[in-house]
Amino acid sequence: QVQLVESGGGLVQPGGSLRLSCAASGLSGDIFSIAAMGWYRQAPGEQRKLVAVISTDASTNYLDSVKGRFTISRDNAKNTMYLQMNNLKAEDTATYLCKVGPYWGQGTLVTVSE
Repeated sequence: QVQLVESGGGLVQPGGSLRLSCAASGLSGDIFSIAAMGWYRQAPGEQRKLVAVISTDASTNYLDSVKGRFTISRDNAKNTMYLQMNNLKAEDTATYLCKVGPYWGQGTLVTVSE
């Protein structure tokens, strides 16, 4: 059974930083290393948005509003994906979900507030 578990969310003040992790288990063989993966976010009342993606060759792409502040990375040896978020803003408040291939995590809440 494939399971993706996000962690690292929480309450942070504007300008602060958080690092999200997405740990995958139950994937057979080297599936994690060849899967496209990414982070999405969904704020209350809004549609889910793609925040960042990382391909098998480690090329990345970001939502315009997070460029220069967020960094996505992957550690294939640990079957883990990360999202480093710096200079957080109130508008970054959302539930962040990771996606590996066709699989979704349950989400971790990020709240940016004074």
